[in-house]
Amino acid sequence: MSAHHVSAEWLRGAVSSVFRSVGFSDHAAGLVAESLVEADMSGVPSHGSMLLPMYVDRLLGGSVSTHEQGEVVEDFGAVAVLDGRHALGQLTGHQAMELAIDKAHRYGLGAVAVRHAFHFGRAASYTEMAAERGCIGLATSNTRPLMPAVGGAQPVVGNNPLAIAVPGDGGPVISLDMALSEAAMGKIRIAEAEGRPIPDTWATDADGEPTTDPLAAIAGMLLPTGGPKGFGLALVIDVLSGVLSGGAFGAGVQPLYKDATVPYDCAHFFLAINPALFGPGFDERVAALAAEVTGSRPRPGVERIMLPGQPEAERRQRAETEGIEIDATVMDGIRRAAERVGAQLPAGPLETTRAR
Repeated sequence: MSAHHVSAEWLRGAVSSVFRSVGFSDHAAGLVAESLVEADMSGVPSHGSMLLPMYVDRLLGGSVSTHEQGEVVEDFGAVAVLDGRHALGQLTGHQAMELAIDKAHRYGLGAVAVRHAFHFGRAASYTEMAAERGCIGLATSNTRPLMPAVGGAQPVVGNNPLAIAVPGDGGPVISLDMALSEAAMGKIRIAEAEGRPIPDTWATDADGEPTTDPLAAIAGMLLPTGGPKGFGLALVIDVLSGVLSGGAFGAGVQPLYKDATVPYDCAHFFLAINPALFGPGFDERVAALAAEVTGSRPRPGVERIMLPGQPEAERRQRAETEGIEIDATVMDGIRRAAERVGAQLPAGPLETTRAR
């Protein structure tokens, strides 16, 4: 399989050019591009520039609007609710977390829910925003149902993400970002293509029975990580995101990759906590806890112990100087999206092709 090696600068320019051509301002286009490219740089391509063709499909289909901000429909002290107006999730997510951080600096806590929202990319982008401004950040989103209840035979909760970032001296020390299925559907599709079985903890068949057959799993449902624990977490994330915001929840959230004219209609929840108002010494105590973890004895064959978010942060640092490798199919998708909206991709010796 071939891949392309591109600079982060080239990829940001390419993606932002597409969004500008659809009608977004330079600032909004750059913000969305930064989110997608950051995911590629972090080693999370499922939330990166591969999404560009789907975003363009939905923008042209009308299910995603070109609004650059949500409407504040409730604002009372430490709490606010936004109507996302089906705008790109990176724009309303950034707006909501900025508002939550401002409230946390004023009240100690800031909680903002967003209804009528769209896919917001990498959840840690928002929690790390909070950490960079000295707050503990939490972000959740609901998605269409993909997982059954314990003992169930139909999907009732989404593979809902949860992110929490903890600040230290100038930025995030711990950055947890996780979805709640045992394995991503992409891993199951790879196993099917390679003709190998999957663990029976990954998915069920269409009748809700655990399966090792990847083809049956694709027609069935994902299983939550940790069984009842993962299901319970996914369910309460739907409460925080969809139910609390007054937006869609459960089966009300639509499929992301089907009809591009029907709004996805997910919902988000953002929380910022200002630890400085809980007393002095937070940064020092977090640093001490982090040092205990990273200084713990590794098992044989493990080189070093890392904190949540540390591998992704180191990947981003390397990618900024060494570039990003993306599949040829992703590059083709970027080019097709650009052609559809008449965008001019950046020129220059920033792109090379190599076998992988």
